[in-house]
Amino acid sequence: MKSFLLKLSTFAFIAGVATASTATTVVQAAELHVMSSGGFTAAYKILGPKFAAASGNTLDTALGPSMGKAPEAIPNRLARGEPADVVIMVGYALDDLIKQGKVIPGSRVELADSAIGMVVRSGAPKPDITTVAAFKDTLLHAKSVAYSDSASGVYMQNELFKRLGIEDQIRPKATMVPKIPVASVVANGDYELGFQQVSELLPVPDVTFVGKIPESVQSITRFAAGIPVGAQHPAEAKALLEYLASPEAAPVVTQTGLDPVTPH
Repeated sequence: MKSFLLKLSTFAFIAGVATASTATTVVQAAELHVMSSGGFTAAYKILGPKFAAASGNTLDTALGPSMGKAPEAIPNRLARGEPADVVIMVGYALDDLIKQGKVIPGSRVELADSAIGMVVRSGAPKPDITTVAAFKDTLLHAKSVAYSDSASGVYMQNELFKRLGIEDQIRPKATMVPKIPVASVVANGDYELGFQQVSELLPVPDVTFVGKIPESVQSITRFAAGIPVGAQHPAEAKALLEYLASPEAAPVVTQTGLDPVTPH
């Protein structure tokens, strides 16, 4: 945390808020507008307040998926002109925003990797998904399957079912669930199996986490963050991004079901 506070002071100096006469750095509190997608949200909800307490800044946070047609989706929020100093989202979706000139290219920070997991309703038997054969059998025998409208669900719908050779059998009973946590529709009994990023499944009550899908058919999603063009507080935003990617933040990232990105 000492190194983090030192960085905050450095950014404040660069921003020109140092008081030359006393050689004392004065940090002007800022309200940062943050947009965060589901996969990193559990970690952010813990780390954000820690950053705010240490920096004196406040965080105004809007949640939404990294992609899709929902009005809450981060690209759609930016297209409407909603203010943003930081966006936290799926890496390839962030790359699209960089290509479109909406996020500063050099601002990208790698945050964490996220795997796809499965839940069932609390009290229900835990199916075997430890091997590809067992996973395929579980899907074929399920009455209903739900998956997200973000990166994990797009992969399952467009690639995974085809790879397993069960696309025709699974299509009538599989549904992409927009906006809300997939585990919530499993918890209320609407669907038997639910698939989403592990970090998005774990916080939801009344479900049992079965495990990650087999490694050979797994799809890892990289979460990253950046600073939108036109951000009102770029120096403070950079300090937040560096904190979220720091070794100090790694234990929280891990406990929320993500894998911290190993520094190169």
